[in-house]
Formats: sequence, C-alpha cells, structure tokens
Amino acid sequence: MQRLQILSLLLWVCALFYVGIYLFVGGFLLVRLEVNRSSTCEDVLLPGGQQRDFCHAKPRFRRAVLLVIDALRYDFARFDRANAAPRHHENKMPVFEETVSSRPLHGRLYNFRADAPTATMQRIKGLTTGSLPTFIDVGNNFASSAVLEDNLVHQLVRLGKRVVFMGDETWELLYPKTFHRSLPFHALNVRDLDTVDDGILRHLYATVAGDDWDVVIAHFIGVDHCGHSFTVDHPAMAGKLAQMDGVVRSAMEHVQNDTLLVVMGDHGMTDAGDHGGESRKETDAALFLYSPSPLFPGPPSKDEPQVVPQTDLVPTLALQLGVPIPYSSVGQVLLPLFPPHRSQNRTGGLGQSEALWINVKQVNRFLKTYSSMAKDLPENSLSKLQVEFSHISAEYLASVRNGLPPSPELVVFMQSYLTSVRETCQATWARFNLLKMAAGLTVLLFACLLCFMLSELSRVLVNESALLKANVAAALSVGFCVAVGQLFVWGHVEVAWCLAATALVSELMAFWWAYQAKASTATGGNRAKAQKRASWLSLHSFFVPPLVVLLLRDASLFSDSYVIAEGHVVTFLVFSLALYVPIHLNWDGLLLSPNHDLHKPARPSPVALSPVAIWKESCTLLASVGLLAGSLYLSLFFHSCWEEDQASCKPSPFLTPLSRLQDGQLKNVHCILALASLSLWTHLSRRWLRRHRILDSSGGGAAFTARWILPLLSMCLGLNWAVGATPEGSFRNVAELIGMAQVALPRTIFSLLGIGMLLLWLDPLTVFLKTRTAAAPGPPPPHYRATISIGPRTELHHLVPPDRARRSTGDGKSGGGRAEMDGRPAVEEAYGLGTVYSAPLLLFCGLLGVGLLLLHPEGMALSFLLLLLETGAILHTHASSATLGHLHGRTHPGGLYVPWTPVVLWCLSATQFFHATGHLSTFPSIQWDAAFVGFPGGHASGIALPATLVTLNTFSSHILFAAGCPLLLFWPLVRGSSWRAREEEEEGKDFAMETRLRENPQRFGSALLQLSARCLFVHGTQLFASACAAAILRRHIVIWKVFAPKLMFEAAGFLVTSVFLLIGIALVMRVDVAVGGRFKRFIPELSLAQ
Repeated sequence: MQRLQILSLLLWVCALFYVGIYLFVGGFLLVRLEVNRSSTCEDVLLPGGQQRDFCHAKPRFRRAVLLVIDALRYDFARFDRANAAPRHHENKMPVFEETVSSRPLHGRLYNFRADAPTATMQRIKGLTTGSLPTFIDVGNNFASSAVLEDNLVHQLVRLGKRVVFMGDETWELLYPKTFHRSLPFHALNVRDLDTVDDGILRHLYATVAGDDWDVVIAHFIGVDHCGHSFTVDHPAMAGKLAQMDGVVRSAMEHVQNDTLLVVMGDHGMTDAGDHGGESRKETDAALFLYSPSPLFPGPPSKDEPQVVPQTDLVPTLALQLGVPIPYSSVGQVLLPLFPPHRSQNRTGGLGQSEALWINVKQVNRFLKTYSSMAKDLPENSLSKLQVEFSHISAEYLASVRNGLPPSPELVVFMQSYLTSVRETCQATWARFNLLKMAAGLTVLLFACLLCFMLSELSRVLVNESALLKANVAAALSVGFCVAVGQLFVWGHVEVAWCLAATALVSELMAFWWAYQAKASTATGGNRAKAQKRASWLSLHSFFVPPLVVLLLRDASLFSDSYVIAEGHVVTFLVFSLALYVPIHLNWDGLLLSPNHDLHKPARPSPVALSPVAIWKESCTLLASVGLLAGSLYLSLFFHSCWEEDQASCKPSPFLTPLSRLQDGQLKNVHCILALASLSLWTHLSRRWLRRHRILDSSGGGAAFTARWILPLLSMCLGLNWAVGATPEGSFRNVAELIGMAQVALPRTIFSLLGIGMLLLWLDPLTVFLKTRTAAAPGPPPPHYRATISIGPRTELHHLVPPDRARRSTGDGKSGGGRAEMDGRPAVEEAYGLGTVYSAPLLLFCGLLGVGLLLLHPEGMALSFLLLLLETGAILHTHASSATLGHLHGRTHPGGLYVPWTPVVLWCLSATQFFHATGHLSTFPSIQWDAAFVGFPGGHASGIALPATLVTLNTFSSHILFAAGCPLLLFWPLVRGSSWRAREEEEEGKDFAMETRLRENPQRFGSALLQLSARCLFVHGTQLFASACAAAILRRHIVIWKVFAPKLMFEAAGFLVTSVFLLIGIALVMRVDVAVGGRFKRFIPELSLAQ
C-alpha cells in the first residue's frame, strides 16, 4: 500500500479546505474599523461654538457606584404584586419597585437592551465605549484583549478620577494597569456561585464608606453562574437574587448625595440559563438608576423610554460625571436624567437640549472621521444624515443667538438623528470583504470537486506521486511570487492572498491533469484507461440518488427555518436514504432469490445462488434498516430547542445533569438508564472483540487495552456519575472526599484513555499467535484456506473460526516439538487475522466513546448507545447490500468499493447525532460544563485545555463517525463471514475476510483513498453550502442569529472531522505496517507486499 502517498493526498485536500475556510471567514467576519482617536476637554462641543473648561467644571455627580450583576434579566428585577405564586426567579428583588413607587424622583428601573452577541466581554466593551460589537468578537470571550478604542474608563482615569474595580477578571483583561485599585476574581467556573460575589462583598462597603475613590465598579457573577448550572427556575436562583436584593439595599444606604448608583445587568439569559444570542430574554437586562438626592425632574411619564439601549449609558454617565463622551460612542443621552432647562452654574446642570446638542456634535464628528477612513457606510445614508445635521445645527445655533430655548420639535429631531445614526451603523458594521469571500468560496468549491475527482480516480492517483509533488511545488512557487510582488507593490505581505494564490493554482493544475486525461481519449493509446479517468466528469455521476439526498441537505442550509429544524430535517433524510437501500435492491431484483417466480426464467449469474443465503441476507438487511429507523426515532428524544421553538418544543430532560434534578424518582430513573447504557456500550464492544477471538491473546497492547482498560474506564465513569449526582450540601462529613473524587475520577479516566490510546498505537495488532509444542501436535490443514499476501510462496491456512490461520509445514506434523526455527519461534496458529484492521479501529472508537461520554451529562449515555446501534445498523445494511450484490454476481469491477449510499448515510448521521447529543448550531447551546470536567476549581494554565474539552464535547458525533469511517470498507469483509465461509468451502475457494486486503495492496490503498475522499466530499459540500448561504443572505435579518453561527459550527465540525478522519486512516496504516512487520519476523525469507 502506498501509505505516504495516500496520507499526502488527503492532507493536501484538507489543507485546501482549510485555506478556503480561512479566506471566507476572514472576509465574512471582519471586525469593524476602530477609530484610534480620543475625545478631549478641548473639543468644541458646547452651544455656540464657545470654548469652556468643560472637564473641570463641577459635575452634577462627583462619584458613581456601578454594580454590574451579570445576566440580571429584566424580569428578574420586576416585582408583580398580583403574582401570588411566583417562580424561583420572580419577585425576588422588590427593592427596585419599592424605591420607584415610594421615591420616584430618586430612582428608575428601565429595560436595558443589549446588542448581540450577548457575551460578557462584548457587553463590557459596549458599556464602556458606547459602540456596537461585531460578531467575530464572540470568539474572544475567553481570551479578552485590551480595549484600545476610546472609552469611559480611560476618560475617567485621564481626568484623574480614581477608579476602583472588583469582580469578574474580564475587566482587568480589557483594561490592564488602568484601575486605581483592582480586585479581580477568576470567573469561568460556572459551578462556583459564591466565590466572586463573596469576595466583592468583603471589600465593597468598606470601599464605598472610604474616601479613596471616585468611581467603583463591582461585577457580580453569581446569578449568571446559577443560570448556567441550574437554569433560571431553581431554588439556587431564588437565593442568589435575594442576595443581590440585599446588596442593592446596602449600597443605597452607603451612597451619599453626590453619588450616582447604577445597578445593571450586562445581558439576560434564556430559561435554560444560557446567553450569547439575540433573543429577547438574552438581550433584555435591567438598569436601575438611584441617588439620595433628587435625580429626575419629575415622576415617570408616558413619554419616558420603555427600553434603553446599552450604548446610551456611556454618553449619559459621561455628561453626569463631567467627562467627554468617548469618541466612537453612538449612544444617545438618557433625557429623563437631565432637567428640561439648563442650570448656569455647572456642567451637570445641562438641560435636555444642551445635552442632546453635545451628543449630536460628538456623533457627527465620529461619523465624519469614520466615513473618511472606511467606505462601508452607504453614501445615500451618509448624505441624508449630513443634511439632517446641517438642519439641526442651523436651527439650534439660531435659537442660541436669539436667546430662545430650542423648540420641542428640534429636541425630537435631534433624538431622531441620533437614532438614525445608530441604526445605520448597526446595519452596515458587518463589514464584508467580498473579494476574500469570493476567493474562499472558489477554493472551497474546487476542493469539493477535487474530492469527487479523487474518489473516482483513486486507482490512478494512488500511484501518481510525481503529480502531487509537482503540483505542490508549482503552487508554492506561485504563492512565493505573490508574496514578493506584494512586498514590491504594497511594502508588506498579506498572507491571505498568498494562500489564495497557492490553493487556486494547486487546484487548477489538478483539474488540468484531469482534462488532459479526458483529452487523451480522442487520441491513440490506452483508450479504456483514459475513459475511466475521464468518466467522473459526466453530470450523470453527480445525480445518483444518495447525492441527490446530499443536494437536498445542502439546499436546506439556505433556509433559516430548515436550519432551526436541522435536527429533524437530517433525521428525515437519513431515514429516507436508509429506506432507499432495500427499495433499490428490490427494484433490481437483488433482495429476493430470482428463482422465487417459477414462471420467469432464471437470470444468468456467474456464481451459484443459494436461496437460503439470499433469504438470510435479505432478512438481515431489513432488520438492520428497522434498527436504524428505531434508533433515529428514539434519538429525537434527546434534542435541545432553539429559542424560537420554546412554545412548541421542550428540551430533553436527559440534558440535565443528575446533580441538578430535583425529583428523586426521576433522578433514579436517569441514573439506572445511564449505567445500563454504559454497561451495554462496553458489553457490545467486548462481545464483538471476544467473538473474533481478540480477547484470547495474553499479550499485546491492543489486547491488554480491550481486556482491562476499556472495562476499567467504564467503571470509573460510572463511579464519577455516582459522585457527581450527589446533591450539594448533602453528606457534609465526607464533602471533602467527594470533592477529591470529582477531581480524581475524571483525571483517572483521562489518564487511562491516554494509556489505552498509546498502547493501541504502539502495538495495534489483535492477532493471537500460538507456537507449537511437542505435547500438542497440530492437526492437518483444513479443506479451505486463506491466502494472505505475505509473499508469493506463502499461505496461511484459515481454520474454524475464520479468524485463525496456520502456517503450512508440508506434512502437517508438529515438527517434533521444536519450539524455534533459526532462532525464531515456529508459529502454528494465528487468531484474529480476519479482523486485523477493523478490531483496532473498533477498539479505538470504543475508547473514544467512553472518553467523550465523560464530557456529557449522564443522560446522554442512552444517546451514545443509540449512536452505537445506529452505526452497527448502517454497517450491517451496507454489508448485506454488498453481499446480496455478490450473491447475484453484481460485484464492482474494481473489487473493493464503498458506494455513495453508505458514505452519505454515515456522514449525515454525524450531523444527526450532533443534535441527538443535545447540541445546536448556536453559541448559547454550547455545553460549557465540559470545560470543568476534572477541573471543578477552574483552569489556571490558560484556555487551551478548556477549549479542547468543549470542542470534544460539542463535536463528539463528528469525532466518532470520522474515526470509524474506514469500517465501511472493512465491514462487508467481516460481516457475513460464517455463511460465506461455508459456501466457499464447498467450492474449494479461499476465504480470508480482511486478510484478502493484503493480496492487492494497490487496490486496498485506492479503496481507502476513495472512501476518505467521499467522506470529505460530503462534509465539504455542507460546508460550502453553509458558506454560500451566509454570503448570499449576509443582509438577512437573522444572519447573525442563524446563518453566521451555522457557518462557524459547520467550519469547526469540518476541521474536527478531517483531523479524526486522518487519525483513523493513520491507525489503519499503522496496523498495516504492524501486520507486515509481525509476519516478516516469523517468515523472513519471504518478501512482504507493502
């Protein structure tokens, strides 16, 4: 087998996909241009153009206390007296309603609406800069970088204000070395509800009572963590909200008349406790403003805004505290905080019209600067806004010159102008680089076509090593020339265009080779061979039924409704394609014996047909399809729900960890199902290995892993579930022991998994070799044999069971008890040769499954069991279909061959079980708890490990199906071996199961390459369709809610799939090397066909 050539071709194709992803994402998810300018005290923003000492005039408030309660949803802060039976998150913070009703001039509660994405880092940026975040920033939520754009914190510090911070360490990461004093706390452990909050409370009141501060920022995190850990309707949430109610009451008692108290949530949360999207429950937070001195000019009126955008807080606080509005702010001052008319003695006495005028001039200045630096804002919108500003400026300055107050109509017009600016920026700040997007789509499209070409021309390309070398060398040369040209023309190198040139040239050269192959059919030479090379170019080859199903799947990605219902759509497509298999076989007359109708002449066949064998295979196929249908149906009970589907959809109760279940009976049921499913997973895996004599060996890394490590992993996982199911606060006497177990057991599982993987790689053979002894002479060779290609003159005889082989000695005698021959042991029997490739791969997937299950809630064990049953059903359906074709003489001319139908079924099942493990293509649905498995106290060494754990959790189904993909090639050789052995024994034929793969290494390699290319094609077309949908619908209303997250998940899923597909192929090749090395050791005089 040309192992290096196959891996090189697959790595080349994967690299092309990676370049396409990089280019498209780089053009689609660009961060908006940040204006590197800051507002200063010298900016002329006051009425009439006169310069004043704006910053050093006495502000309305000398101090401010900002209490940020993470994920304080608006309805958490409301109090409904008519609600006689409030839920755990309702009516727990009456302080706001009491203050607003009893002291309406001192406090107000507003619906504080955030902009998506509703992740903490983006919200902090918005709350301090007054600008709008971009979608791509959501990826930085766990790797926050310092804010360079002008912001409220920098303005306060620049004017000598002493800003004290305590709470979520994200602030310290965004504003390093900025605060007068800082008490950051690590806040990523969502199971820790109290450490951060209690740490704040130890210092908050003492700090406020002192005099060494001007602004205090305290960021509480407990409410957010409570939602992530227990959902909103949980007793723990009631306790947290009650605690925050007490915090607000105490803060109100400590602040003085010159202090403004601001209590706010940075975002909300769904009922499941998640956030990150743009549903109303995620974007609607609470904002409470209070001061012991009268804060509002009058009681609440109907004209007051019901919803306050979060960007509006920045200009409002800036003018109240006497600092310039940050340069890039697009917020609008909150008018109720300003008196209708201006007070002449202080800046803080600005009236509503004066505050709006300063705000309008600041926004207009930013708009001019930004539009001169970036050309993404529409020209017609800019022109319209400029006309509006000119009208406002002329009318306002005229009223100032005449000594008259601005008219109410002008105030409304200024508000309308500020709203229009914000909406214009919000609509266009998804800056798209169309050229990069087009280049990325082109690379992805060509990569998909290359995969199709590889699958159709695999037998030719597996030996064309010079073609790949020349292709890569030429492409890299072109990329280097592009880089040199950029240096001469631009003075710098943009890596994206170098990669684009390299990828496109490489793909075009490959297509040119294919075109030359087609052109050669018109000339002399080997016409048949050239025709085979060119046949893939016909459109007919693209429109076979399984590829039509794949086309329907790709088309569904262009509809937001279908993306939201993706779990059900893919389940339906998998079921439809599974039904197509028996229908197609029956249509071709292969499902039943052709002799069932005596009135019809028998169809000629090159093999002897056995009606019993055909009937048995037909029943097996139909039973497999039925098992597949049942698994698909049951998997629907494990789906999660989109926010839009909450009315008609309820998330699976199996997604809730045992520790969070309140119903004891339900907890017991879930626990029993989880343990039973885990036991069945292990039992079925070991039973298959035992059936093929894999567990009989007393030595070897693979056998040791199968015999000991796999069951030990399951035992540790069951114990870990039992420990994790312990409710918090119970068994106080052994609480420390339980805490140690929650750390030790997962880490033990990780260690055992690593040891098992290492042993499997070092010694992957599951072949059991027996040496002869004098006491037990060997029996004579049997009638049927299995020839394996360890040399042209060597045969290993296949004994019953068909996984055992014997080396021929000529006379069949024991050899006089001689234990060694030329210093090497003389082998009598070899067990496991029939599953020499599939057994290590199956064991690898079994280990992976247990390890990935550790990262999921306990209830997902049943879903993983369904995944195992579904994969078995697909494999048996494929094997039975291939066997029926063989019995009727319908074999592929190339021998080893995996049709499109099982490949598409296999790959779509990865997406189907992505949803059946409780995942969705949305950021709020990410199961963040996986990051803390084995690390309940958090990670102190960075984000690499938690990010890896979350990735493994999210794409578990992609990992398992990708790593197990080569089983599609091996299973027809393994399944059905018993009756085929009997059939071929009667005919005197050799039967060797997987050992026949070594008879023709070139054909084996080409089949492996073809299967891998088809798998990459299926996943690549879904990625390409998702990218096309995002590009075409980039101005769609739900682009950032549906299509952009879907693109990100599809791209990440492809990356994970390709990596583990390569790992699975590498493991097969490692086994192939080990097989050759093992028999070369015992039979050195014979050359192995590699």
